[in-house]
Amino acid sequence: MKKNVKKSIQKNKKPILIAGIAAGAATVALGLGKALKSMKASAKAQHEVDKAEFAAAKAEAKANFEENRAHNTFKKAKADAKKSWDDAHMSPAEREEQMQKERDTKIAEANARVEAANARFEAAKK
Repeated sequence: MKKNVKKSIQKNKKPILIAGIAAGAATVALGLGKALKSMKASAKAQHEVDKAEFAAAKAEAKANFEENRAHNTFKKAKADAKKSWDDAHMSPAEREEQMQKERDTKIAEANARVEAANARFEAAKK
């Protein structure tokens, strides 16, 4: 490249500007090549990370399944299905009554937690 620039300057056939642009284009091409190599290496590294994370998630899922295997029995599945069936075939009045019972129990539990927290606060205050 340098020889071509020198020759064009000596022979004065082409302007110096064109030779400079050609040299700049070669430099940009080299920089682009380096950037592409860097991107390729980064993609390979990220792929390794993704593989490791996928393997971890898969192992955790298997462990969770084995831990819960004894709890997921046919009897429990049948009871859950019956509850779901009963919930689906409830009249609106029955559904409202059941929801009110659930809300009442949650309110009672929350009130008990408030009383316990107030008792702890008073004990810490003294």
